[in-house]
Formats: sequence, structure tokens, C-alpha cells
Amino acid sequence: MKKALWFLAIVFLVSGLYQKDYIAVLQKAAIICLECVGIG
Repeated sequence: MKKALWFLAIVFLVSGLYQKDYIAVLQKAAIICLECVGIG
């Protein structure tokens, strides 16, 4: 069961990287961080 979860996690990770979803996630994280500090 544990190996199946690891495999599934890797599949989702690779598919996200392939679709370049990480760019949107990083942009949203930067905006939230700047709002937290009070700059954005």
C-alpha cells in the first residue's frame, strides 16, 4: 500500500511538472507571501 502511494505521488508530481503547473503555484505563493509582509 505504501509503495502504491509513493508511485501515485510521483506520477502526480511528474504530470504537474510536465504541464508547468509549478509556475502558477510559485506565483500564487509569492503573492501570498508579499501580502503577508505587507508589500503587495
